[in-house]
Amino acid sequence: MKEIVIKTEKLTKQFGNFIAANEISFEVYKGEIFGFLGANGAGKTTAMRMLCGLSRPTSGNATIAGFDVYRQTEEIKKNIGYMSQKFSLYEDLNILENIRFFGGIYGLSRQEIREKSEKLIDQLGLEMEVKKLVGELPLGWKQKLAFSVAILHEPSIVFLDEPTGGVDPVTRRQFWDLIYEASDRGITIFVTTHYMDEAEYCNRVSMMVDGKIEALDTPGNLKMKYAANSMDGVFYELARGAKRKAD
Repeated sequence: MKEIVIKTEKLTKQFGNFIAANEISFEVYKGEIFGFLGANGAGKTTAMRMLCGLSRPTSGNATIAGFDVYRQTEEIKKNIGYMSQKFSLYEDLNILENIRFFGGIYGLSRQEIREKSEKLIDQLGLEMEVKKLVGELPLGWKQKLAFSVAILHEPSIVFLDEPTGGVDPVTRRQFWDLIYEASDRGITIFVTTHYMDEAEYCNRVSMMVDGKIEALDTPGNLKMKYAANSMDGVFYELARGAKRKAD
């Protein structure tokens, strides 16, 4: 039986009369690569903030890594990793300083930080670059380093919010290799992306439209259901009736 690490039941977030996330229900399993997709305004960001313990739901229920989104938000934060396109690392700190800083934030001991830093730097081939400011790194290297730092503490789940935006196709492919390696180690990947070809890399994909989950299945099954040759076709079919224009 698959181990459930994310479970939501009619999870809802309302701002005044506006329902940003409307009774969303789904499960995500240990080690799964779960794509969380939708057009701008679909409600993805609002939903992800609730799952990360950053926003209190209006109603419904959810557990993340076994912890309740209402009562155990601090425990949730300790057991997840997070990376976004907009902010992940401090550009005015060097590579080693960033790794040590986030290791401390994640509650690792000095010895753990030292051991994990050495291992990470070796894995990424950055031995000669450790004193270089992150702001001086190419975008692709920043993103790979940011992902590696986000899972430095071996979290149950890592949330990736548009992690490959602006990255060239070759680097995106290399980035997904890191995702597969983490998944193989049992880390659950919860990822949003605008690139529909990346949806093909996920084990399962959910599609949000106007605050609701309109479809959830494997990429293959979704393409079959909507008679589409690609996930782009599935996305356009579902998003055609969307009324919202901004998240």
